[in-house]
Amino acid sequence: MKNTQDTELLFDLSRPGRRAARLPACDVPERPLSELLPSTALAQTPPNLPELSEPQVVRHFVNLSTQNMSVDTHFYPLGSCTMKYNPKRNERAASLPGLADLHPYQPDSTLQGILQILYELQEMLQEISGLAACSLQPAAGAHGELAALLVASAYFRDLGQKRSIVLVPDNAHGTNPASATMAGFQTVSIKTTSAGFVDMAELTAHLSEQVAVLMITNPSTLGLFEPNMRQIADQVHAVGGLVYLDGANMNAILGITRPGDFGADMQHYNPHKTFSGPHGGGGPGAGPICVTERLAPYLPVPLVVRQNEQDLQKNGDSPPVYRLDFSRPKSIGQVRAFFGNVGVLLRAYAYLRTHGPEGLRRVAENAVLNANYLLSRVKTMLPVPQGDRCMHEFVASAAQLKAEKNISAMDIAKRLLDYGFHAPTVYFPLTVAEAIMIEPTESEGKQTLDAFAEVLSHILQEDPQLLHDAPHTTSISRPDEVRAARHPILSHPEE
Repeated sequence: MKNTQDTELLFDLSRPGRRAARLPACDVPERPLSELLPSTALAQTPPNLPELSEPQVVRHFVNLSTQNMSVDTHFYPLGSCTMKYNPKRNERAASLPGLADLHPYQPDSTLQGILQILYELQEMLQEISGLAACSLQPAAGAHGELAALLVASAYFRDLGQKRSIVLVPDNAHGTNPASATMAGFQTVSIKTTSAGFVDMAELTAHLSEQVAVLMITNPSTLGLFEPNMRQIADQVHAVGGLVYLDGANMNAILGITRPGDFGADMQHYNPHKTFSGPHGGGGPGAGPICVTERLAPYLPVPLVVRQNEQDLQKNGDSPPVYRLDFSRPKSIGQVRAFFGNVGVLLRAYAYLRTHGPEGLRRVAENAVLNANYLLSRVKTMLPVPQGDRCMHEFVASAAQLKAEKNISAMDIAKRLLDYGFHAPTVYFPLTVAEAIMIEPTESEGKQTLDAFAEVLSHILQEDPQLLHDAPHTTSISRPDEVRAARHPILSHPEE
């Protein structure tokens, strides 16, 4: 007998004549659509939409939601993505009517509250990064990468220099080379050493006046702080290039060190990772960028600016203190509709104001403490190729286990789902065979970390065939992911 809680497709639940809403009778003279719209805008036949009652719609989506894992329901140690708990007070603050009900076309004079918040957020992000200017407009981390590289391109074009190469270490995020290509650059990969750091000889060999930018993630995707960071930045600057800091891992260094102080010219933030905001599910996101003073003229428009006292006195009795500045002739232009995903930025602002400078440092210290505690437990079960210490995350390897017992990183990841833990990132970074990338974040307690380590230890003693078939408790176990992507089944076959 079929489980009634199984979630069927809406099209399979559909029956002719069912309705979830009942509209009032039309109170104006009815006219055929063909008289109101051009023929090119009209379909030949009505769209094939499911016909459902309201309870069916509600139950369908509620049942789907109960099959999800999230930071609100489970431990979510997804390496390099900082899937930490987001305080609900920040959700409430961002949804206040005076913020959520604003319209982007309102005059600046009616938006002074939100503009002040965004201006102060720019200032805080600049201070945390050690860089002079900030744009809040990019819509995600990778979008921030792209915007920063477009800023670099405009900068070199303004100097009359044709630089075509972006250097990217081989343990970088996959979005780095993609962003470089989209910005019109050629990506050259730089090898890392067996210890997980940039190969300095390899870097030196690739430096030339053709190098526009070095993109580096520090702390890296291996959870390591690059010991030669200052030397790397100095060498890139010596050939006239810029250093881009992928800020995905800022969670580890908040209040401890600043990218601008160790040589970065540009960086992006993932406020949903480092600060607070929804993460996952396709968005919305945000990816603010900070740059040095010489790159500031090329930032996307608009920026939020605060008018000085002279301007305020010159412009009349009560001019707006804060305004959106579109008058920036060297800007790369607008990279996002309106001002970006302001709701996410508001959550980040609430997080920053809640913690303050000392609190942000404690965030980083606890993130590093949790990661090192879990590392100390996991390394007794699985090798951790790069180091006995880490920053906010570490990468274990199941390569030896696969050779001895034919148990893969994917087997372990799938089996963890049966015990109520979301799987860590697997098979990334590519420099570690059978990689298992674990980031516990600062928002988890010792009890949760111990439970995860004990479950992992138990899984590694289980029968390999049991792991090959895991997960066993989810509605879907091991789909053929390649086939599913190429040939999705969007409805059940006729019975």
